[in-house]
Amino acid sequence: MTYPGTLSLSRAHLTHLADLLRGHRARIGSRWRKLTPGRQALLVLAHLRNGDTYTRLAAGFEIGLATVYRYVREATDLLAARAPSLTAALWRLAGNGHRLGILDGTLVPIDWLGGEANRLYYSGKHHRHGVNLQGLVDPRRGDLVWISDGLPGSTHDLTAARTHAVITTAQRADLELLADKGYQGAGGTLVVPHKGRKLTKAQKAHNRMVNSVRGPGERGFATLKAWRILTKVRCCPQRVGTLAKAILTLELGPES
Repeated sequence: MTYPGTLSLSRAHLTHLADLLRGHRARIGSRWRKLTPGRQALLVLAHLRNGDTYTRLAAGFEIGLATVYRYVREATDLLAARAPSLTAALWRLAGNGHRLGILDGTLVPIDWLGGEANRLYYSGKHHRHGVNLQGLVDPRRGDLVWISDGLPGSTHDLTAARTHAVITTAQRADLELLADKGYQGAGGTLVVPHKGRKLTKAQKAHNRMVNSVRGPGERGFATLKAWRILTKVRCCPQRVGTLAKAILTLELGPES
């Protein structure tokens, strides 16, 4: 049986993705598909926003499982390719009036994995398997402006930031980044709170400043995780970064 459902998204999201798919089909010379660009866009948004499985989508749109897989992969790859690069995001932050950004990390839960990958993707900090993502947030409005590729969940946030060259690139751009205590010792232009119980008044004031400005960083990732596909990803862990970038492109809109 099938039943109608809803998506908590604006028509602009559907139009944006449908236009991308329409242009892509024209470029590759695709003459016929089982679904129109608009219907394919709706299928992909249902998967990303509501977390609908391939099986449910195949039944609802009356197409095969393999077709759903191809449609979702095609659309997410198109969207992810349009996500802002680290350099572009830093340029945006450099022009926000105070040359300041927020660096934060998050763990996207995944299914249990067998073999060596099971240990590699297990996060001791969060006590679950997942993929580490790093992100940059504009403190003015709390908008997420960049998301990294995924790394195994056992990767420390500081190691992940260094792997993606976030710290060195921000330093070259003369851009300050505020982060939490997990990035202690990063150096460069990264600003973190002081550790310890016996802090001076100046150190306590510094911590209050950093924590108050870092508040929007949490909201940035909350927006990303409003897309239920990231509640627990059941596809290949190496696709998590692509999914996150695709969602970021949709959140930023056509101007991205």
